[in-house]
Amino acid sequence: MRLDEALGLIAEVPDFPEPGVLFRDLSPLFAHPDGFATVVDALADTLDPQVEVLAALEARGFLLAAAIGYARGLGVAVVRKPGKLPSVAGRIAYDLEYGSAALELPVGVLRPGQRVAVVDDVLATGGTVRAACELVEQAGAKVAGISVVLELAALSGRAALGDRSVRALSVT
Repeated sequence: MRLDEALGLIAEVPDFPEPGVLFRDLSPLFAHPDGFATVVDALADTLDPQVEVLAALEARGFLLAAAIGYARGLGVAVVRKPGKLPSVAGRIAYDLEYGSAALELPVGVLRPGQRVAVVDDVLATGGTVRAACELVEQAGAKVAGISVVLELAALSGRAALGDRSVRALSVT
């Protein structure tokens, strides 16, 4: 399957989770074996060859990073919402497009100096990805890149990420 066909499986859901928001639902893509494989392969190709581990953002980033990690022989450090981890190395609060949230990193999953790629489904305002990058850096690791399926350019998420390298399969 071609990448453009796979990306065409992403559904647009108006007014979710609140009026005025156009939600990008990757569920149809995840459910399509060829589409999912195509996107996972394309995301894997965006990684810096020196990446040692993937930081997966809850929840859709878990699916993507686990598949990429398996394909590339890389481990996956899960970045979770509060209350999900038994021991927390760090916590960052941040603003969303339509609210606020926080993320936590488990103790002992990243080593100082380790090269980490942050993986998520959508880059919108950049708050979630920036928080994950800050957690990685607080652990002493280095963000070696950010890989996402879809970037919503109108929300200027890249601007929130400073000089970090961002690779998106599609920019809308």
